[in-house]
Amino acid sequence: MRWLVAEGDIVEYLRNIATLLVLAAGLVLWVMLPWWLLLVLAVLGGFLLMLTRRGRQALAVARTGVSTLPQRIGASSVILVGIAGVVGVLVALLAMAGGLGQTLRATGNVDTAIVLRAGATGELASGITRGDATLVAQSPGIARDATGVPLASPELIVVANLRKRGSQSDSNVQLRGVGPMARAVHAHVQLLRGRWFKPGLRELVVGEGAEREFAGLALGDSVRLGRQPWKVVGLFQSGDAHDSELWADAATVASAYDRGGFSTVTVRLAQPSDFSKLKAALLSNPQLHVMVQTTRAYYAAQSEGVTKVIRVVGISVGIIMALGAIFGALNTMYAAISARGREIATLRAIGFGGLTVVVAVLLETLLLAALGGILGGAVAWALFNGYTVSTLGADFSQVVFQFHVSAALMAQGLKWAMAIGFIGGIFPALRAAHVPVSVALREL
Repeated sequence: MRWLVAEGDIVEYLRNIATLLVLAAGLVLWVMLPWWLLLVLAVLGGFLLMLTRRGRQALAVARTGVSTLPQRIGASSVILVGIAGVVGVLVALLAMAGGLGQTLRATGNVDTAIVLRAGATGELASGITRGDATLVAQSPGIARDATGVPLASPELIVVANLRKRGSQSDSNVQLRGVGPMARAVHAHVQLLRGRWFKPGLRELVVGEGAEREFAGLALGDSVRLGRQPWKVVGLFQSGDAHDSELWADAATVASAYDRGGFSTVTVRLAQPSDFSKLKAALLSNPQLHVMVQTTRAYYAAQSEGVTKVIRVVGISVGIIMALGAIFGALNTMYAAISARGREIATLRAIGFGGLTVVVAVLLETLLLAALGGILGGAVAWALFNGYTVSTLGADFSQVVFQFHVSAALMAQGLKWAMAIGFIGGIFPALRAAHVPVSVALREL
């Protein structure tokens, strides 16, 4: 007999484990589904509830439960506020990753290509000699100006330290030394105020993002870089990661930082289709040990690692907070069902089935979860959409970008809210449906 009891306990334990695994798999699938498919499923579920007898019964019971929410405002707010906090934090962190990725991806296009030393992981780790830069510029597939000069910009990347606005600490800022063809190669860079730097002079043009983040970069200011004073003579806008940089004459930067060559060569292609011609010529030249990518591919790869880390952190924090919200929802719904035990027992005694009770309790919980998700998403949008911050990029320099709270992120947050609400409501609902009517009435 003891063996049979033990065997029954093991079977029950395995059944519970299987239920949890199925539930976990369903929740993962739920979060991964596109929002439009979830909307279709919600509409179909609504029609099913309205068109079936049990569905209408569940809606009637749920309506009764919802009408008592004002009387349970304290307990109900535990679910609403807890889920709103989860969604708000999750959406904010994912908006940070999305904004950074969007800024970096916007930096590149298919009309330009970047040449780096073979095996380099980024511009800062790359090195191109002056001779190699000349050979790259003479390669086929590169556009030329009206006088026949190749549109190639050898560029030197160094990292300088500047004081951030409103802070007593220094942060890295990227100083990009560029050649005379830089403005033709980077055609999207627009001078907003002041003038372009003069070759041979310690003059800077500053991206508008860097000017907002760092002190001493206003037009006309003088700032020390490489233990030498540099004068800010212009402010530019690019609408991408270059907004976080300082630009100067490449030869002057090389002299100030004692560099003998360049970091990369950025070129404008005659046609986007000429990239394969350029790549074949560079890789087949035995004098060169370089690799080449379109700038779109390069900056997309640079953004991938950073944004992936932020997403992992955001989802991890969201999961931890979601566990707390689930326990809050469980406690609240168990308490609500206990308080409404006589009502539920009476409904079941007059013919309402267990499935009707389960659906009704779930609908009430999902309504609170949806309100919490909408509240959390709205707060995240109000506080963070368009909020400008800076963080370390792949080259350990500050990248200025804006949080981007998109409709897709709001929908993602709502999916999380509904998943939390489902877990928080399903077990109390099952308990309400499976407690015998006689037992429920005796407990009151």
